[in-house]
Amino acid sequence: MPGRLPDRDIAAIRDRVRIEDIVGEYVALKRAGADSMKGLCPFHDEKSPSFHVRPNHGLFHCFGCGEGGDVFAFLQKIDHVGFVEAVEQMADRLGYQINYEGGGTSVQRDRGTRSRLVAANAAAHEFYMAQLREPGAETARKFLTDRNFDAAAAEQFGCGYAPAGWDTLTKHLLRKGFEFKELEGAGLSRQGQRGPIDRFHRRLLWPIRNLGGDVIGFGARKLFDDDTMPGKYINTPETILYKKSQVLFGLDLAKRDIAKGHQAVVVEGYTDVMAMHLAGVKTAVASCGTAFGDEHLALLRRLLLDDNFWRGEIIYTFDGDAAGQAAALKAFAGDQKLAGQTYIAVAPDGQDPCELRQHSGDGAVRDLVARRTPLYEFVIRGLLADHNLDTAEGQVESLRRAIPVVAQIKDNALRKAYATKLAGWVGWDDIQTVVRRVGDEAKRNRMGGGSAGGRQVPAARQTEVVAEHPAARPSPNDPTLMPQRQVLAAALQYPAMAGSVFDSLEADAFTHPAYAAVRLLISEVGGTGTGLGGAEWVNAVADRTDDLTMRALLSELANEPLPVKNAAGIPRFVAGVLARTQEAWVGRQIAELKSKLQRVSSTEQPDAYMALFGDLVALEQYRKSLLTQAMGNHNDFATGA
Repeated sequence: MPGRLPDRDIAAIRDRVRIEDIVGEYVALKRAGADSMKGLCPFHDEKSPSFHVRPNHGLFHCFGCGEGGDVFAFLQKIDHVGFVEAVEQMADRLGYQINYEGGGTSVQRDRGTRSRLVAANAAAHEFYMAQLREPGAETARKFLTDRNFDAAAAEQFGCGYAPAGWDTLTKHLLRKGFEFKELEGAGLSRQGQRGPIDRFHRRLLWPIRNLGGDVIGFGARKLFDDDTMPGKYINTPETILYKKSQVLFGLDLAKRDIAKGHQAVVVEGYTDVMAMHLAGVKTAVASCGTAFGDEHLALLRRLLLDDNFWRGEIIYTFDGDAAGQAAALKAFAGDQKLAGQTYIAVAPDGQDPCELRQHSGDGAVRDLVARRTPLYEFVIRGLLADHNLDTAEGQVESLRRAIPVVAQIKDNALRKAYATKLAGWVGWDDIQTVVRRVGDEAKRNRMGGGSAGGRQVPAARQTEVVAEHPAARPSPNDPTLMPQRQVLAAALQYPAMAGSVFDSLEADAFTHPAYAAVRLLISEVGGTGTGLGGAEWVNAVADRTDDLTMRALLSELANEPLPVKNAAGIPRFVAGVLARTQEAWVGRQIAELKSKLQRVSSTEQPDAYMALFGDLVALEQYRKSLLTQAMGNHNDFATGA
């Protein structure tokens, strides 16, 4: 047995480990100063990052919950291990040989410690992968190849096979020096009637890894009809390593792409993760042996670093059936912190991503993600699908069901925007009444008055005019909408400068309903080329609407200071913000064109393919020029020009 850990070795290991690399395996960190990086704390739930790492000092501290210390303290807390094991983990990582005082240089672990269980799982994984190449695993290999997963894909995701013998793995690992209590503690073996036996038999296996890449458990898929083990899928039982509510399959592969792209795609199974990654969607993950829950969401949030509303998005792939609708409603109810960044992707004919790739190819999988639908829209439209909206009765009943749901949206601007959308989807002429009813319902919810979902919208009030109606007004500080807000302010304050470039912008270049409405009002007046200016111009636009809230928004935009230091910088600012808005709109057209291109065969439809490809190249070049213009003017502004 090893002796005491010497202080000099502890210090040497601490000095050689980069704490930001270790913490970065669990938390997305970004620079916050010369010697500081910050992220969302992994030890308590928070929306704004208060967790800081000091690389040059080798320390971390959370100003929210108070946790702090060096890299060993971090590992002790995050992996639930003792100090000695945390030091030994880092020694293994560095290849550092510890000279135990009174115990030589042995790195043998105490029996049953976390490191021993990790080692047992690693040895089991190596055994299972080798078994997949044996003749007895033909059915498992066929399962994979039938789903377009070749040997390289199986190796990439570590697929293996549990052989038919009752104790084949157990005997193999015992010969390697592991004890039964370790195999039992790792969930690899269990006590049978006649002695120790394997946990898995005749099943295709996937290794489940933690964020550091260690195998901590397995998921096993049934292959044979006479398999008496319960369930099509079974997983390693919960151990000190494997907590099913705190681990996601594929996250070790996806974590860097999730942090880099601020996107995570949540699928339902192991083969779905494989299909997504092989199709080019490198941000796909799946829960293991349990439904996707709050702890999984917190895990993704730390990688997404969504301290700002616009920084990340989570895309769920649900079936389009009743079960998928129910899952979406559950996400809607339990995901309000992230609901505005949450999307639903539903494959045609109820296919899962694995089936979609198998039948329609990689492009269809990428297209599935590209054509995602906002969670709010998916849920609301799902409710409306149950009613005949061509009849007054259907419209009233659909509003009765949908208004309480829309009222649950906590973000004020989004709630008002979707209330406006709801009226349009239903075909209800009096938009303001719908928005007011949603606002009233939301107010009752805040006051604890409960839902009024059982009451119908009175038909007699269909044409009611409410002067104080709170129309769907966007937040003036929403960073995703800021360029759109600024370009409208520029058009109202400096119409001659905005000119024909602004007039060429379509209404769908403005993603918020209120901003799109302002754009349409300017168009109705005749555009910026009318020759009007100042108050006369603003009044002409405002006179096109009787909506008091819209008139108030126009007044805000007309008087909102533009972020320039002096008048000389206004032309460059206006040109830059126009270019940014155009670039964002062109980007959306490019995404749609790419989706179309993936669905056209270059061999079967060469003319259509080349026409789309030519349009794509032209749009990409146009977008590049707009981006250059936008960045150039932004840099001028940033330097005070």
